Amino acid sequence: MIEIGTKAPEFCLPNQDNEEICLRDLRGTWVVLYFYPKDSTPGCTTEACDFTDALPDFTNLGATILGVSPDSIKRHQNFIAKKELKITLLSDEEKEVLQAYGVWQLKKNYGREYMGVVRSTYLIDPDGNVATLWEKVRVKGHVEAVKAKLEEEKNM
Repeated sequence: MIEIGTKAPEFCLPNQDNEEICLRDLRGTWVVLYFYPKDSTPGCTTEACDFTDALPDFTNLGATILGVSPDSIKRHQNFIAKKELKITLLSDEEKEVLQAYGVWQLKKNYGREYMGVVRSTYLIDPDGNVATLWEKVRVKGHVEAVKAKLEEEKNM
């Protein structure tokens, strides 16, 4: 995982519309960069819907929300259409950004080991530094926690 106070790793990834989104282009704004395992699964759906519902609040706070998973652009398009999501989803099929942020890790489930995304969120400040990090996120209440931390950071 990237440490708080350090530069967030640069990236450029395609969004659900196959448009390239680069972190450098978001300088001057806050970025909520959240990593999740898979489109259309229960926890990931709840998280995406919660971020969509809170999008006006984050926009008013000057923040951009970006969700990243190893899913394809097509899967993102289907997920967004099915759940009427308003947030931007980025496709990292090569898992380069997932690895750069330290969220592609060995996981265990029912005694089986496999590589996967550990649900994590980074709050990146307008200078491109990691302001806050949430590891092994529990979805319930997470969006509210991120919003509260962003409000706190902006008032510092």
